[in-house]
Amino acid sequence: MTQFEQLRARMVDNQLRTSGVTEPRLLAQMAEVPRERFVPVDRQAVAYIDDVQWLGQGPARRFMMAPATLAKLLQLAAVTPDDTVLDVGAGTGYGTAVMAGLAHSVVGLEADADLAGAASATLGDLGIANVDIVVGDIDALRRTGFDVIFVEGALDQVPQALFAALNDGGRLIALIRSGGVAVANVFVKTGNAIAARGEFNATLPPLLQAQPQPEFVF
Repeated sequence: MTQFEQLRARMVDNQLRTSGVTEPRLLAQMAEVPRERFVPVDRQAVAYIDDVQWLGQGPARRFMMAPATLAKLLQLAAVTPDDTVLDVGAGTGYGTAVMAGLAHSVVGLEADADLAGAASATLGDLGIANVDIVVGDIDALRRTGFDVIFVEGALDQVPQALFAALNDGGRLIALIRSGGVAVANVFVKTGNAIAARGEFNATLPPLLQAQPQPEFVF
């Protein structure tokens, strides 16, 4: 067993199982996907710590979710082998790769073109073929027909464009902020109605980073 295989096994046993993640397919998939391939080379040694991994640069800096948070939210999603999934905020594609082993197909939406390119390259190198990485933000989303929409970052509210992209009977998983607390929510679409239920509190950086205000020079 290689060093990274050992780290993945420890991640599953010490982070996921102890956080209440019990779904066998999900545990097996996270024990299989090489998380170290989706972080910068200088972060590979700490790829399996129970914390976010920051990606890219600038005020709209993206991140990879901590393993336990990702797994707990994916367990809520209850992805089946027949599902078509939209992964919003795909980053370098780690969450997308995990979902690809659970679903029929996955579309990863990422606003940062460099990260999206890295995601496509790594997923291709790993031979994960049932994924499509799309560069763009939520407002530019034109695709519909998703059984599951998974948001990789906290939101103040769910954009209507995401609900519009969801199939009847589909579910959307997102962390919604309210004051200093963020709650994992499952939204289920029935006809034109959306029903929500909160499941647990969690901590996650925002998906949509606030842009810096312009400075006035006198």
